[in-house]
Amino acid sequence: MLEPFKNSMDGVVVESTYNWYWLVDGLQKHGYQVHLANPSAVKQYEGLKYTDDRWDSFWLAHMKRLNILPEGYIYPKKQRSVRDLLRRRVLFVHQRTSQILQGVTARRPGVFFKGKKPKETGPLPPKR
Repeated sequence: MLEPFKNSMDGVVVESTYNWYWLVDGLQKHGYQVHLANPSAVKQYEGLKYTDDRWDSFWLAHMKRLNILPEGYIYPKKQRSVRDLLRRRVLFVHQRTSQILQGVTARRPGVFFKGKKPKETGPLPPKR
């Protein structure tokens, strides 16, 4: 579908949403320059009454033409699984800490901790 326009295109902008890997990999495999847009950093005009995917695509292309598109880094395939595992681990650590703190504050209402550990969590894993 993009082949007739390949020579006149500066690149293809893809929003970094949940399932972007397969699209970016396919485009790069066929020789397209891919730009990964960071949707949380893309600011649109305030007061827009109507937006949809078509309008968003025009807006991303406009930002690319102006060289103000906030882009994300496209990790190589081999590194993505490690990054995803590390992100998942950070999420679990945050959840565990939150649950520990909620348990401590539920047992001692009105008591505030000042810089001390509320609970020992056991030994840390060995550093690698």
